[in-house]
Amino acid sequence: MLRITDDEVMEALEIENPWWSTGKASQTIREFSRRSYFGPFSELASQTDVRRSVILLGPRRVGKTVLILQFIDALLSGDEDPESILYISLDRPLYNDMTLEQVVNLRLRTIENATDKRFWFFFDEIQYLKDWERELKVLTDLRPNIRFVASGSAAAALSAKSRESGAGRFTTFLLPPLTFDEYLAFQNEDELDLARLRRFADAGFSDPKTLREVDVLQLNVLFERYCSHGGYPEAVLSTRIQANMDRFVREDIVEKVLLRDLPSLYGISDTRELNSLFTTLAFNTAQEISIEGLSQSSSVAKNTIKRYIEYLEAAFLMKRVRRLDQAGKRFQRETAFKSYLTNPSLRAALFRPLAQDDAQFGHLAETAVFSQWFHFPIEEPFYYARWKQGEVDMVNLDGPAQSPDWFVEVKWSDRHLNQREEWKAITAFVSENDSTLQNGWVTSRTKFGARTIAGLEIKIIPTAVYCWMVGRKMVKSRTEELADEGRHHREPTLFDIDKP
Repeated sequence: MLRITDDEVMEALEIENPWWSTGKASQTIREFSRRSYFGPFSELASQTDVRRSVILLGPRRVGKTVLILQFIDALLSGDEDPESILYISLDRPLYNDMTLEQVVNLRLRTIENATDKRFWFFFDEIQYLKDWERELKVLTDLRPNIRFVASGSAAAALSAKSRESGAGRFTTFLLPPLTFDEYLAFQNEDELDLARLRRFADAGFSDPKTLREVDVLQLNVLFERYCSHGGYPEAVLSTRIQANMDRFVREDIVEKVLLRDLPSLYGISDTRELNSLFTTLAFNTAQEISIEGLSQSSSVAKNTIKRYIEYLEAAFLMKRVRRLDQAGKRFQRETAFKSYLTNPSLRAALFRPLAQDDAQFGHLAETAVFSQWFHFPIEEPFYYARWKQGEVDMVNLDGPAQSPDWFVEVKWSDRHLNQREEWKAITAFVSENDSTLQNGWVTSRTKFGARTIAGLEIKIIPTAVYCWMVGRKMVKSRTEELADEGRHHREPTLFDIDKP
């Protein structure tokens, strides 16, 4: 039986590492736009004085590989020895039977005086390697002269393993889909006066005059496009992919996750059931779902559905939000939850793009707002409140008593602003929790304003502007968090956007 030789592996590595011969990264990587996360990721990955490996997590096609290669380009521009940098994509069949230690030793054997030099090793799609967490921890301990960075698409699974087996040796970095702010930064400056938005940001998100200079109608056009294809950098920059979003998402993201990644990682046998469940959840994004209802409609056991949902969350395709009552208290027995896609363009690609005048666009707009929250790694970013007479979309619980301190109601309409009936649920919720609520927001389609209920001033702001604000603030909060040497965890609140 023929075996793959070391020479064949090295030939493949030379192709993946063109800088060994040219001294620089490919021109394509050098020209590709950088995400807002390049700075904080580079700062974290560059901390060679800390003996920890970096685990870069995130869903498929959000730019993890590009981020790594751009960081490698920055290392090369900083006069790092090209031969000291190794990149390997572990999803290639050629490397199936190799261990991380074998890869490391194979490369070091080709370098003179390797023990006296500093190296950078990047392991892409590491989830395909069995026992990767144990191997990487050992290498981190035994190879202090090598900085290890690994990436993977099965975010929750990798994160769990890194916590269990790499405690004290791994630092995770989450790369979600594009924020609306990042999407706008990739656009032609002529389509929108981004300078006005930036002035608004520089004013601490609070200058009313600057805020009202924003062309909301123009911003809404871009918001609609963001909801259709804005979560993936490749799609944003390629009109060819935009024209075939259904194929791009179905073949490159959904099918690879549902048919390859999850079955291999979790031993799922019936991928048809899993795909059917995901399709149902995607079509009903931002709506309340019950396990009982899903079980009855699909004839799949409730425990199986719960396990499938855990898998979909592990693959970063969707997220559950838990329910509160009118008083902001959790239910002892959970019978329902809200389901959100982590990227609004997933729904548009799986079914059809929605125009901003479509009746269902409000659910997509709410999903877009929610997706900005994935840019700060909080396990429970917020809840939703639902009772017999009404619902509030997003509620944060704060303090030891876990009492509501802010809420957001997402609307894609202006008609509710002057209709008392539309404010009933909000009025009831504010009146019930007036002693703890500090802030409240209601979004609209185009209007700005404010309304006072039970002594609480509720701000009214267009959904697209609000979505941009939250996404921008989440990235900024994460950047500040990573810059904190002690990495003390502080959960940013939605209302930090009011602070200069």
